[in-house]
Amino acid sequence: MNSNSENLDVDDARSTSDSHDASLLALQATRQQTFDGDCGVLPPDTRRVLVQLLTGPLVDGRRHFKAWEVVLRDESVLRSRLHELYLELVLDRDQQVAFLRQVSREDVDIPILLRRNTLSFIETALLLFLRLRLTQAEAQGERAALDLREMLEYLKTFERSDNVDQSRFSKQCDSAVEKAKKLGLVRKLANTDERFEVSPALKLLFPAEEIEQLTKAYAVAAGQPNAPGTGEGADNAAGDDEDDEDDGGQP
Repeated sequence: MNSNSENLDVDDARSTSDSHDASLLALQATRQQTFDGDCGVLPPDTRRVLVQLLTGPLVDGRRHFKAWEVVLRDESVLRSRLHELYLELVLDRDQQVAFLRQVSREDVDIPILLRRNTLSFIETALLLFLRLRLTQAEAQGERAALDLREMLEYLKTFERSDNVDQSRFSKQCDSAVEKAKKLGLVRKLANTDERFEVSPALKLLFPAEEIEQLTKAYAVAAGQPNAPGTGEGADNAAGDDEDDEDDGGQP
């Protein structure tokens, strides 16, 4: 790297630092003490958004209007605070979605703060289905919406032909839908009983390069019910899942 490039890098770093300092000073000017002994420097609305990001699963700009405005306004300060905890703010302005990822480096011993959700085979299958529907809808310039019936019918294709406990399998399918709702990956549309919109966050959680591999794995599982799934959290054959405990954390 030549000296000119080094100078540019230093200037960029200083510019970023100056921008952050200015943002922090502006926030400090609106600081309010919220409890006895409060030595925090961030105003209440910024703190609330920081907590919302930490508790997850996400900030959806179309539902969390005020929180989304704060994310955009205080992005620099939020990123700095989160980096102190080895967390990365994932922000998609076009899709109006923000959530956290754990920073990971092979050459650095980083303490893990976020816990991952453990997904069963059938839960992972549903998320893949929702991700594909999101891709199809975006290609047509539409919002990704579908009925509860469509989700359950898709999951039905993964039921083992020799499954003797259909009631248990149905409960697993219902639980998968509830898990997707809890993670904020589907939300019920207003004035409908069983129609949902798929969150754009799935576009970030399931990158395009992973879709082909997962699709092939689950196509095999659907054609051969006893074939195990692949991919994170997909480790049991459908109809034979152990009930997974939700261990909280991020999507």
